[in-house]
Amino acid sequence: MSVTTVPLRPVSKGGLWLMWISLIALLVAGVALAFHFTPRIGFETVKAGTGPSPTKADVVLIKYEGKLDDGTVFDANEQAPLQVAQVVPGFGQALARMQKGGKYKVVIPPALGYGDRAAGPIPANSTLHFDIELLDFRSEAEVRAMQQMMQQQQQQQMMQGAPGGAPGAPPPAPPQ
Repeated sequence: MSVTTVPLRPVSKGGLWLMWISLIALLVAGVALAFHFTPRIGFETVKAGTGPSPTKADVVLIKYEGKLDDGTVFDANEQAPLQVAQVVPGFGQALARMQKGGKYKVVIPPALGYGDRAAGPIPANSTLHFDIELLDFRSEAEVRAMQQMMQQQQQQQMMQGAPGGAPGAPPPAPPQ
């Protein structure tokens, strides 16, 4: 058994540099192409807000109106509390770029919205258009603390309004 060897010509240093530059150019073109085809939200600041932006762990209070491509309004709310982590990906991305007091126009492509499934009045593969005003936001822990405080106040009010009143309360005055 014999092995045939084929002599390889040495590569010049100039040819080696050309190969590396070509490889880098190919990688850059691939990344640019992937970035170009990755769905992204359209985001326009109508009125700038101030302060920090909400995170996925926050609860936002927003005023919004959502429309389809043809202008049909599918949802609107004057004061909607929403947990950022529980909305469609494109809406969460938009909220994370907003600041309190700001007004924004957001366009969410289907891939970052409801995709190929219908959701209530929103047909499958719909691009969503929103006008959003970020009224306020709080951390999830702050919201829970506020809810507990409100529950305690309601319980106190219920106890004070119970028959017989609160202990030590004066009896009601007789009618005259």
